[in-house]
Amino acid sequence: MRLRTGAVLAVLTAALAVSAIAGLALGPVRIAPGRVVDIVIGGLSGDRPTGAFASIVWDVRMPRILLGAVVGAGLAVAGTVLQALVRNQLADPFLLGASSGASAGAVLVIVFGSAAAGFGMGVPLAAFAGSLAALVAVYAMARRGGTMTTGRLILAGVAVQYILSALTSLVLVLAAHPDQLRSVLFWTLGGLGGARWDELALPTVALLAGGALLLTLARPLDLLLAGEEGAHTLGLDTGRFRAAVFVLTSLVIGVLVACSGAIGFVGLMVPHAARMAVGAGHRALLPVAALGGAVFLLLADLIARTAAAPEEIPVGVVTALVGGPFFLWMLRRAGRTEGVTG
Repeated sequence: MRLRTGAVLAVLTAALAVSAIAGLALGPVRIAPGRVVDIVIGGLSGDRPTGAFASIVWDVRMPRILLGAVVGAGLAVAGTVLQALVRNQLADPFLLGASSGASAGAVLVIVFGSAAAGFGMGVPLAAFAGSLAALVAVYAMARRGGTMTTGRLILAGVAVQYILSALTSLVLVLAAHPDQLRSVLFWTLGGLGGARWDELALPTVALLAGGALLLTLARPLDLLLAGEEGAHTLGLDTGRFRAAVFVLTSLVIGVLVACSGAIGFVGLMVPHAARMAVGAGHRALLPVAALGGAVFLLLADLIARTAAAPEEIPVGVVTALVGGPFFLWMLRRAGRTEGVTG
């Protein structure tokens, strides 16, 4: 298993490097991959090249690539953890309303709380609060009588998404300025086009710190997969553990959505593929999901930037076009839903 996990991580690392180079090279202005490598190596060595190509690579595309990798990895890790918490492989930050809640919270601050947003932390904090509130609401509605079914979980997630979408639409109607309208549309569709160097620190810290903490919780997450009774027998307080991890996961999702808007289905598809590659053990699953999520979102963003050039498609539209059919396939494959003690 260790050998297989190492091989998968090596392949994903190589794929991430190739995806990053492709993202830096392709766009309205195409740059030869060799030239891109020279520019990157020169910049990392402290002798940053000058010229138009160097400016495009370092000032425009590099922040976007780094943000895409961080957001993709974070959403995949969050999806993996949520699937363990609710013991359902159809769980996802987007489907459970976490991304929509984070988006709604951020939009409210952007439109009605410009003073709070000006301090820099208003939007991320509002996104975190919205994400946590949505997850708690969905979990409370889906869990009834000590059991949780796939159908009830999905219906609860859809209901919360409808409410949050209506709230966001109301905010869109009430927005007074065109700039606010564009910001609201950005949050609802997701995108990486606004990435800047000075905005990378917060999502990167959230991913590294949150991912490291979640990795230390790999064994309790594995115990949850064995069922409530088994986890209790082995000394895990499932109620407190779920609550703590819900808060931590919501924090990560909120920060990421505050930087990229609501991007769906990354946390659904990538954990499923990672589980097929290395199994259900979270010590191997979480790093593989993180790398897989980074690769997937970079490729989705590359398609978004080049498929309809010079126009740019929101990356959330691309992930939804791929993830929607995948979700329907998983739903059909699941067959009849079964109760899950929760």
